[in-house]
Amino acid sequence: MNELDSLVASAQALFAQSATPADLENAKAQFLGKSGRITELMKGLSTLSVEEKKSRGAVINQAKQAIEAALNQRRQALADAELQAQLKAEALDVTLPGRADAAGGLHPVSLTLERIEGIFGSMGFEVADGPEIETDWFNFTALNTPEDHPARSMHDTFYVEGGHLLRTHTSPMQIRHAVQHVKRYRQQLDAGQGMPEIRVIAPGRTYRVDSDATHSPMFHQCEGLWIGENVSFKDLKVVFTDFCRTFFESADLVLRFRPSFFPFTEPSAEIDIQFATGPLAGRWLEVAGSGQVHPNVVRNMGLDPERFIGFAFGMGPDRLTMLRYGVNDLRLFFDGDVRFLRQFQ
Repeated sequence: MNELDSLVASAQALFAQSATPADLENAKAQFLGKSGRITELMKGLSTLSVEEKKSRGAVINQAKQAIEAALNQRRQALADAELQAQLKAEALDVTLPGRADAAGGLHPVSLTLERIEGIFGSMGFEVADGPEIETDWFNFTALNTPEDHPARSMHDTFYVEGGHLLRTHTSPMQIRHAVQHVKRYRQQLDAGQGMPEIRVIAPGRTYRVDSDATHSPMFHQCEGLWIGENVSFKDLKVVFTDFCRTFFESADLVLRFRPSFFPFTEPSAEIDIQFATGPLAGRWLEVAGSGQVHPNVVRNMGLDPERFIGFAFGMGPDRLTMLRYGVNDLRLFFDGDVRFLRQFQ
């Protein structure tokens, strides 16, 4: 075996002993690096004649190619070994049953809103929707709320640029819906004819500066309005009593209409409920405010209060959800804890 054959054999043996890519690169440097043995042999050609350079250079080049081939072969072998080790570590048993994604569900407050809409829908009420950023007119003025009313205070209301505010209740949708309704039937009204009654509920998010176990800066409301030529307080009592008994699935539920005051209704009443059985049996719980729509509000709808009359109510779906499911802290609904929310799916 001549010198070059021995050099190739040494390189092949050293490459075979390299256990990692780093070891292999170190071994490569001994033969093909700037100071490697092949490089030194190439430098030595400068002292030879032209004919000797040709013959000697050819055999050195053959040895270099053989070493590079052994190097590439070992590189591929190490890469294959690393891949096999990774595949073994990340082995997947395709015969195992798959992991199904957990099924989602509606938020408990959303379930309550759907229930409310369904019950009132069965009574002929439409569902109105509108902007959560309101004007002062629709949120306060049109609802007979004077400029010095406490609800307009910065302590109660979130104001935004341009004189607008985050709506403090969904009553503005009653006005918006009624105004559009009146526009639609203006010709009939001007001709002294009747028009279809306004019967609508307005569920949605509302905002006030308040936060504790039973209040949240963002909360939900559902307000209702029924305007016609012969809609009385008696209709309010019948409608809301039927709603509560259906919602709580309790035919023996008792309601109490307690005199109160609201700027947009006159007379006004707080609505309390009393359960006959269960942990809340015997207790009176306030669930809504209500009353006959104030003549000024009817007038702001574009109607004659001497001819048109009706009632309005406003309730908190969040509180109804708490009562229905026995939850005593409103903040649990908005913490986003999946363990809590999963109970309602």
